[in-house]
Amino acid sequence: MTSPTDCYAVFGKPINHSKSPRIHQLFAGQTGQSIAYGAQEVSAEQFKNSAKAFFANGGKGLNCTVPLKELAWSFADRRTERAKLSKAVNTLALQTDGAVLGDNTDGCGLIRDLITNHAISLTGTRILILGAGGASRGIIAPILEQSPGALCIVNRTAEKAVNLASEFGSMGPITGCGFESLKSLQFDLIINATSASLSDQLPPLTEDLLALNGICYDLAYANKPTTFVQWGMDNRALKSLDGLGMLVEQAAEAFFIWRGIRPKTQAVIDLLNSERCL
Repeated sequence: MTSPTDCYAVFGKPINHSKSPRIHQLFAGQTGQSIAYGAQEVSAEQFKNSAKAFFANGGKGLNCTVPLKELAWSFADRRTERAKLSKAVNTLALQTDGAVLGDNTDGCGLIRDLITNHAISLTGTRILILGAGGASRGIIAPILEQSPGALCIVNRTAEKAVNLASEFGSMGPITGCGFESLKSLQFDLIINATSASLSDQLPPLTEDLLALNGICYDLAYANKPTTFVQWGMDNRALKSLDGLGMLVEQAAEAFFIWRGIRPKTQAVIDLLNSERCL
């Protein structure tokens, strides 16, 4: 029988905006689980010691967000196949033998939100991912598994995008480049995997980058449209979405990893959406 005081948390910086504690408490109430879930601001420099202390003090699992996903990958004693592929971890789970398992639920969370919640097919589409950091790493393989027509990663430092694309080259049609190489190209789906929205910034995008009836998706989320979501709306996107649905879906996968029960997500997404419209 599990302890009624099993403790979980999300680490990141910034973290005050995080809805993860609320989401996991809603999941716990829905599934009859007794857990405590908190949020802790942790910088990259603090991460290793903070994570060690969390598990040493009885913590059962962690979520890791910006800028900690690649550090969490290094911290894990063991990694799932999808974590090995992405070289980024957003979920750490204490195992019965005391080892810490690293997993990445971002990709499946994104795919479920796009396909199940928004009826967006990725098959044959031209997809652009903005950014080549840990957030991008977690979503590339799941996207390629959906057989897109082309997947391009763009980054301010072109070499980083090219190198990242080459890592996944055997999985499908993927390329990497700098922003200057996007001239005259168009995409059906543009995914913002940079942290720019957290500081109300926007990557250097051209107005004709989004194809007719194209879709924009920001991995970040906020109570009002992010800068990238607003850019999509201004450029006549068919849909311009933020990452709240992905957040709930990846959290449900983490909850399943930790508790062995899969919560229902749609009611939680609807509730959180209604609250940010007030």
